[in-house]
Amino acid sequence: MRIDSHHHFWNFDTKEYAWIDDSMSTLKRDFTMASLQPELTQSGVEGVISVQARQSVEETQWLLELAAEHKQIWGVVGWVPLAQSEDKLCPLLDRLSRQPLLKGVRHVIQDEPDERFMLRNDFSQGVALLQRYDLVYDILIYARQLPPAVALVDRHPNQRFVLDHIAKPTIEPPEFDTNWAENLRQLAKRPNVACKFSGVVTEIQATNWSLEQLQPYWDVALEAFGPERLMFGSDWPVCLLRSRYDQWVSTVEALAQTLSVTERARFWAGTAQHWYQLTPRV
Repeated sequence: MRIDSHHHFWNFDTKEYAWIDDSMSTLKRDFTMASLQPELTQSGVEGVISVQARQSVEETQWLLELAAEHKQIWGVVGWVPLAQSEDKLCPLLDRLSRQPLLKGVRHVIQDEPDERFMLRNDFSQGVALLQRYDLVYDILIYARQLPPAVALVDRHPNQRFVLDHIAKPTIEPPEFDTNWAENLRQLAKRPNVACKFSGVVTEIQATNWSLEQLQPYWDVALEAFGPERLMFGSDWPVCLLRSRYDQWVSTVEALAQTLSVTERARFWAGTAQHWYQLTPRV
């Protein structure tokens, strides 16, 4: 079994997706289940987790409606305004959490101008409420933001966290991002954090890329989290900026070939199932 723990859908609109600039023209179109389905079939992916791409409650509800319609969507990671007061946030979480396919939420912390945004009291108090609703919090950051992410996790030792895209290290061979490696290992010491090996190919700075460039980042992520806390994700369609879907799957297959059968089962599906409490849909 294979689960893609991280992908996106959107109906493209310039204003709604202002982060998609002219350098990302490949992404300036609609990406729907009809677009994704052939990729899943070709790569043997049975289930997916659909993740927010804009910070809107309306998008979260739209993703949940898509999930209700398409049985290959096993879960949704949406967005809610976590920095709101509890009396405003809880009614929203009450309503959304009645839909069992909502498995987590995230905020685009990587774009916040305040490097310590995630440690603001109002935001941290919002994260503290997620455990009440049995929701994962997905951490979307750049590598430089790993130290405050460690502090955030330490504030919430009983909350399940998932780190997206191995924290987006800058991959510029022959240099290796040693600060990223050290800080990732520190975060991985917290047992309530898992990690997605996703969105990595877009962090390679060279025009062309190879498996050899990714190998040391895979090695560190695997060493830090182990296959029981590391999961596969595509970051489709963003990955199309550097890689076809099937090309990314083949690359990860090559990286994961040294794992045992049991370890591969965890990485490709079991970790995501456990962390997000996914149930196959029939």
